[in-house]
Amino acid sequence: MSTAPLVGYSSSDSEDETQTAVAGRTGPATRGRRCGQSPLPKERFPVPDSVLNMFPDDRPEDDSAKHGGRMRTFPHERGNWATHVYVPYEAGEEFPDLLDVLLPHAQTYVPRLVRMEAFHLSLSQSVVLRHHWILPFMQALKDRMASFERFLFTANRVKIYTNQEKTRTFVGLEVTSGHEQFLDLVSEVDRVMEEFDLTTFYQDPSFHVSLAWCVGDACLQLEGHCLQELQEIMDEFEDSEMLLRVQAKQVRCKSGNKFFSMPLR
Repeated sequence: MSTAPLVGYSSSDSEDETQTAVAGRTGPATRGRRCGQSPLPKERFPVPDSVLNMFPDDRPEDDSAKHGGRMRTFPHERGNWATHVYVPYEAGEEFPDLLDVLLPHAQTYVPRLVRMEAFHLSLSQSVVLRHHWILPFMQALKDRMASFERFLFTANRVKIYTNQEKTRTFVGLEVTSGHEQFLDLVSEVDRVMEEFDLTTFYQDPSFHVSLAWCVGDACLQLEGHCLQELQEIMDEFEDSEMLLRVQAKQVRCKSGNKFFSMPLR
């Protein structure tokens, strides 16, 4: 979807244009004034501090301490909505029991690891949508997802990885079957991103479910012996093969504080 760029003009630009238009209609600056009338003052007086203090800067403070040390990947700006497309990970009832064994072992190597509050598989990077584009974006995404059917996938390979900036480290499960179906979903999501001139997904992606995270690059501590032991725990867990075989039932999109769901057929 091609969209014409929106151009913003400052108040001073608008005033200058208005004055120019008025001058064009009235001629020189002295014309249009009554005889003997003093010219309007050009000097602008400063706004008193007491007035300025009535309108404090209400932009949100990017305090990483308020959200576990995480930093924004892009600065907050009013009217911009962080947007992310993903498949929810809906594992069996025994999945929390597996995490209760897996994560404490990883924490013996990196104590600051924190368990994820929800689980998903990303189909897009985090992108920025202007508020007025949210509904058209969701409709385009819904149209693209309408032809997809539910499918089974397995995520049972333990993986250690960081974000691109290497400011956070994750322990996750990598998809070992169902990879092609996820690629097909990403292809359609990418088409929507391109319509709105947004960043598409990574080249040759691996799909994974993040289980825990920590601030900083902790790959050296978690790879090697720790990774091997975590995989052994995974493989030896009772009925792990069936437990980690999950059905993808829907695609979801989170934009700011709004959630949109697109069920698969």
